[in-house]
Amino acid sequence: MHPFKVLIAEDKVKERVSKMGAEISKYYQDRKTKKLVVIGVLKGSFVFLADLVRSLNVPCEIEFVEVSSYGAGTMSSGDIQLLRDIAVPLEGQDVLVVEDIIDTGRTIYYLLEHLRKSHRPHSIAVAALLYKPSRSVNQIKPDFLGFTIEDKFVIGYGLDFNNRFREIPDVAIYEEGKVSIDL
Repeated sequence: MHPFKVLIAEDKVKERVSKMGAEISKYYQDRKTKKLVVIGVLKGSFVFLADLVRSLNVPCEIEFVEVSSYGAGTMSSGDIQLLRDIAVPLEGQDVLVVEDIIDTGRTIYYLLEHLRKSHRPHSIAVAALLYKPSRSVNQIKPDFLGFTIEDKFVIGYGLDFNNRFREIPDVAIYEEGKVSIDL
C-alpha cells in the first residue's frame, strides 16, 4: 500500500488497457501496410506500452522517442524538446504513438508534427492512457483512450514526479507538499 489517493485502481487500469488492445487490433487488422510501428513516448509510457502491446493481436514493431516538457515540476513548462528520435524508417508505415497522458496537448502536437514532416508515415494514431480535456490548448484528442481525468497531477503506472513513483501499480493523485518524496 502507498500513501497516495488512488484515482484509478490497478485492476481497472489492466481491464481498460486490455480492451484498448482489442480496439486497436480490430482497427489495424486489415491495414495495407501489414505492420504496425508502435512508438512509446519515454519515459512515462513504458509500463502502459508493455501491457498494451501484449494485448494486441496484430504484428507490431516497437520503437521509442523521448520528449521532455515537464522538467522538475508538476506543470508543463511549455518548452518541448526532442531528446531521442526514431532510428528506423517510418515512411509508408502505420504508426501508433503511445503516450501516458495528454495534458495540454502541446507535447503530442509537437511529436505528431515532427513525425509527419520528418518521417512521413502512411498513418499516425495516438493511444493515451489518460486525457485531461480541461487543460487542452490545441484540442488534440487520442484516437484510443484509457481514461478521461480531472486536472490533477497523477503518478503511478509509469507516470512520475521527478522520476519517482513510476512503479506504483495504480494511477494515484500526487499533491505537492503532502507526501515526502523520501519515502
